[in-house]
Amino acid sequence: MPLLKLCRTIEELIEQQIPCSRLIMNALIHVIQDTVNSQNSCFQSEGVDFARKETGKRNRSGEEYDEHDDDEEERSNKISARYSNYEVPTEEYDKILLCLNLKPSPYPVFLSSYCDLEPGRGTNHQIDPNQEPKRGRPRASDAKKKLHFSKNAVDLRSLLTQCAQCVASYDNRRALELLSQIRQHSSPIGDATERLAHYFANSLEARVSGTATAMYAAAGRASAADTLRAYQAYILACPFTRMSHILYGKSILDATKESEKIHIIDFGILYGFNWPCLIKGLSRRPSGSPKLHITGIEFPQSGFRPAERVEETGRRLARYCKIFSVPFEYHAIAKKWETITLQDLQLDKSETTIVMCLHRLKNVPEDDEIAGISPRDKVLHLIREINPEIFIHGILNGTYNAPFFATRCREALHHFSSLFDMFDKNLPRHDQDRLVCEKEVLGRDVMNVIACEGSERVERPNTYKQWGVRNLRVGFRQVPVGENIVKEIRAKVRLNYHKDFEVDKDCNWILQGWKGRILSALSIWKPCESNDE
Repeated sequence: MPLLKLCRTIEELIEQQIPCSRLIMNALIHVIQDTVNSQNSCFQSEGVDFARKETGKRNRSGEEYDEHDDDEEERSNKISARYSNYEVPTEEYDKILLCLNLKPSPYPVFLSSYCDLEPGRGTNHQIDPNQEPKRGRPRASDAKKKLHFSKNAVDLRSLLTQCAQCVASYDNRRALELLSQIRQHSSPIGDATERLAHYFANSLEARVSGTATAMYAAAGRASAADTLRAYQAYILACPFTRMSHILYGKSILDATKESEKIHIIDFGILYGFNWPCLIKGLSRRPSGSPKLHITGIEFPQSGFRPAERVEETGRRLARYCKIFSVPFEYHAIAKKWETITLQDLQLDKSETTIVMCLHRLKNVPEDDEIAGISPRDKVLHLIREINPEIFIHGILNGTYNAPFFATRCREALHHFSSLFDMFDKNLPRHDQDRLVCEKEVLGRDVMNVIACEGSERVERPNTYKQWGVRNLRVGFRQVPVGENIVKEIRAKVRLNYHKDFEVDKDCNWILQGWKGRILSALSIWKPCESNDE
């Protein structure tokens, strides 16, 4: 086939070109291979259709097949064959999103024994047999085992830091030489440091070669199936999502226990993976299921259907509400968040309104050079105007939003090093779901932080203290978090997760982290009354 010959020719040219063009050629090869695969899928589907017509002329359900079916239907069948691998069976969603082992009940269950548990007592607690003790001098045998790893870790991080400095000073020749050295020791299936170096090297090379926009766009085409697999790996390895569910699940149920109509406005709903468990909890309310109205808000997708994903989320949630007999209404919004108005939200005074935003306000632009007003402040002012019963704000705690590239790269290196180390200590290295999560989530975020600039750089996190000041300035006050729920969350983490996960409380923020680094924070807010402002 000519396309395959072209692929082989390009592969031969790679060795003869300068390194900065290698990424472009690799991307071209992937595009060509995808084209070949799609054509093969169409050929296979044509063969299946032909065989079905010639042998028995029956479809899958055993019914007689009509030879004179509409041509348009045949074409749609061939097209759907290409995308069949991306469809997710509903049973897979149920197994992950409704499993009691993965999602604790949102109803209060306080056990006094939780407060007395010691770290590592749980049966699901995962321990690395080669891990050094937290206190005291490490044993000689352990030190020898880790000597080679430590050298590699120090070398790779040093090389990445030097490479970032060269990129910042536009010394591309030296940067490419360092990238060549990094490539020799990095791998997407190696240890934590090797994986970290692999994705940072991809991002630095994309920045040097000027392909950041194309590479980041290509990395954002994860299907619902891949996203579900990444979500499963994340909740198995890390307690942040599950423990956040406990906190905001209880808060929502407490705030709406007398309500017959509930309106949840979710800024950044994405696939809505966090709502099936709450729907199940609402169906068990002693007074009966309330009417649930969810407004799912997302950034518009590129292409002709900017609201496709958020609308599909609504259909998925409607299915769960039907299963659990919860009256349901859904409203999808896909536009820039700072342009949303109260009229877009279809507010009803008879509904108890809850506003939620988990880890997505970091994607709203921080400054508007033309208008002079921060889009983030516009969104927070809108939430204040909604006047919700509670505002649930979860953030990714990060310090890699510096305007200077070298500083941003160094801070990002520390942050993502913790995340890759967290996965390495809690999931097998060849776990396919882990590989998907690292590629589609961590790798894509690294690409945006390191390779993109200006309006294309959308990963701009702040610390929880910075968000707290911003929320107070807009007109919110924090809701105190009870010590009982903090003890429950801390006990569940100790019982079910690695001992290096940490839970703490500061200024009514629930903080979660790994080995002393705060990675996630969540708090509950209420609008200030006019006489309190």
